[in-house]
Amino acid sequence: MNNTNLSDQLLEAESLLVQGQPELALEFLARLAEDAEEYVDRNCPTTDELQWFSFPTIFERLAYRRVEQDPRELRDVGEPLDRLYADLALASVHCGDYDGAAAALRQAIRWNPMGCEHRLNLADLCRISGDLREHLALSFSVFERASEAAHLVRAYLNFADYFKAAEQPKVAAAALHVARRIDAGDSSVRAALEQAAGTDADPDTVTDEQAAELLEEQGLPEGANAEVAICLLMCAGDAAAMGDRNTATNLTIRARDLVGEKAAMALLALINGEGEEAEDA
Repeated sequence: MNNTNLSDQLLEAESLLVQGQPELALEFLARLAEDAEEYVDRNCPTTDELQWFSFPTIFERLAYRRVEQDPRELRDVGEPLDRLYADLALASVHCGDYDGAAAALRQAIRWNPMGCEHRLNLADLCRISGDLREHLALSFSVFERASEAAHLVRAYLNFADYFKAAEQPKVAAAALHVARRIDAGDSSVRAALEQAAGTDADPDTVTDEQAAELLEEQGLPEGANAEVAICLLMCAGDAAAMGDRNTATNLTIRARDLVGEKAAMALLALINGEGEEAEDA
């Protein structure tokens, strides 16, 4: 059980899923998970020792980025185990075992605490099972870890679903309003907008100021849009580093539209660690 060996076996399991044999894939992945846990018990840190990877605030994450370190580089078999449990969750869903899928996603989160996909997928399962409280909590946690604008969009769509179910259509409209501002072209956003059109949850029924006020009253990370803008600017930085200038430019413009030119420049300075003046600004 090592990184290369596990990755090869995961390719075999994933091919079973592609071939439409989820039961065989589930059986294979369950055996792999048992072997992996035995390996982890013998060779890897305890769960408690892994908790420090999960930074409580986005600003702590920024501080960690300044020294050009990434927690994922410090884990032993974290990445293949993350993938193993994600595959196990997918196979479980194909076989109709949603409880098993949720348990697998919790393990995937254990091995990738900085990621968002597993949290958002688990939030979807919680919504299906009727556990709206955890659905909301998992959506909240995305704002501490978002590395793509799509993560923010999914989180706000989750907020909209939650408050619509809680019979607070104006707050749902505010959440949709922000999702649209982040990425109006996203297919999920378009579908949500079409569904909400003409209802009390229609984002056109609230202004920017009303949306910010409604979300702030619920404790959502919308205060002055700063946290959303930070996430967008960090995503823009990642896109620029990969040479995708168009995406970087679009994300930067969205961040500027959320908080204004001066605040966006101050946030960029904070991300780049350019001193106390930027933090004050």
